[in-house]
Order: sequence, then structure tokens, then C-alpha cells
Amino acid sequence: MSHAKKWDKTFEKSSQVNVKKVTFKNRFGITLAGDLYTPKSMKRDEKLPAVAISGPFGAVKEQASGLYAQTLAERGFITLAFDPSFTGQSKGPQRNVSSPDINTEDFSAAVDFLSNYKNVDPNKIGILGICGFGGFALNAAAMDTRIKGTVTATMYDMTRVSANGYFDAMDANARYAQKEQLNAQRTQDYKNGTYALAPGLPEKLTGQEPQFVQDYWHYYKTPRGFHKRSINSNGNWTLTSSLSLMNQPILAYSSEIRNAVLIIHGEKAHSRYFSEDAFKKLTGDNKELLIIPGANHVDLYDNLQKIPFDKIENFFRINLK
Repeated sequence: MSHAKKWDKTFEKSSQVNVKKVTFKNRFGITLAGDLYTPKSMKRDEKLPAVAISGPFGAVKEQASGLYAQTLAERGFITLAFDPSFTGQSKGPQRNVSSPDINTEDFSAAVDFLSNYKNVDPNKIGILGICGFGGFALNAAAMDTRIKGTVTATMYDMTRVSANGYFDAMDANARYAQKEQLNAQRTQDYKNGTYALAPGLPEKLTGQEPQFVQDYWHYYKTPRGFHKRSINSNGNWTLTSSLSLMNQPILAYSSEIRNAVLIIHGEKAHSRYFSEDAFKKLTGDNKELLIIPGANHVDLYDNLQKIPFDKIENFFRINLK
């Protein structure tokens, strides 16, 4: 498609891969936009294993998910990096809204698309979620038995952190006070006919921010990872988005995942406990937690020295069969 010819990604284009823009609908009727990566070595009638990829939370497919998709396509997979509902180039009338239900469904909608793509073996489909979409990926894997393997990288459980704060520091009284504020905001939003926006990353750093905020800033706000369509680079979530996240824990049934799971996190990441606790809930002998020495949360977005692509490739080779 002609509009895919201009390279709009935050990483260099591979000479070994073809990429084209695609669209597909989820079961809510929302049209999602994706970049489909295929190996140039693929034969016309060949059926390959495929991986659907999304995240981080507040990012777009032209950032980390596209880098993962392109790299895995170089290694022989068909990959689909997609924008979640209401973000990036995906549709949805209200912009920059998150939903634990819809964002989980987005992964299954990507599986729908790949299952019907001419060069994909529908019995060999996996998913990969980065940051907040690692949590949604596990939720999708607990529900969607077509998913034969799931990888999470630098995972967040967005429902847990929204409800409890970092390191579960927020108690029931603090949560109630936050819900009072957010529901008062709903009333005001309806009156105004617009949605108030949540705080985003600062335009400039003072040096007083927590280290993980500085790490985010150096990815999203600099040429390293900035993209004009990314909420974290150039926008804001709607303030009341967190209400449904606070009320609908996404990992309630993760212990029922029967297919393989690989959970990857950085040793130095502030978010490491999300992956460690999610791993503890998983059952069976086909689950693995891999801690990357010296890596922080954002290293697993784009640091090719830290992202264990050999391990990820081997995981999907073994389990997408």
C-alpha cells in the first residue's frame, strides 16, 4: 500500500523485511490499525508462525512494538504490531482511553486477523505484550486458547498499579478518596462536554523526578523514541480512564493459562515485582521468568544489547507448533 512507503518508525528499517499497513476490527466494532511485517524470504504459498505485538502502555506501533515485530520478522515470523483501541491510528471516537476489557480484546482481534491471513498457520500464533500490554497479553492468554505462546517484556499490571499505587502503597481509604475525585470529574466532564486529561511526562526534567520517570522521559521525549502519535510522547490519557482499571483486575484467571508463557524483566526495573508476582500465579511446567542483569524498565523497549531476542525466538519456535 502506497502510504506505507514513507518510513514513520523510531527505529531503522530492515532490508530483510516487508511491512504494510493493515486494519482489522475487534468484537466491539472498533477498527484497529497495524503494521504487518513479513520476511522477504517468505515464499508465495508458505504458511509461517505469527506473533501479535502491542505496547508499551501509551505507546504506538511505530515505537517498541514495531521494533520487536521487525526483529522477529527478520527471524522468520509473520508479525503484527498494532495500536490499541482509541490510540494511535486505531479508531474509537473518544481518544486516549484505556479499558481492561477492550485492550484485552484487542489482542484476540489481532489473533482473528492473523488466523485468517493467507501466509499464517492459524495453529501457530503467539502474542507479545510490552509494559502495560504485558498484563493485557496474560489476560488474553487466560481467555483465548488459540494463543499458543505468550511473551511479556517489562510487564506492568495496569489494574494493580491503578488500584493500589506503586508497591501497593495505597490503602482502601486512599483508593476511595481517589474514586471520589475521579467520579466528581466525570460529572464535570459531562457538563463541559470534554474530557479532562491526566498528567503526562514533563516537557523538561528538573532532575528531581524519580529515576524511572527520567528513564521514561529519555525514551519518549527525545529522538530515541519520540513519536508524534504516542500518548507518552505527545499527549495525555483521559483522567477518568483509570476508573475501570481500578475496578477490574486483569490477572484473576492467569493461573488457568495452559499454553507456554515467557516473562522477561530487567533486574533494575522499578516494575520488576509485577512480573515476579504474575509468574508466581502461573501453573504448569511450561512457564519461565527471565530476569535480565543490569536492565531497567525502559531498556527492554529498544536496547538491542538487553532484549533477549535469541531467547524469544527460541521460545516461539518451540511453542508455536
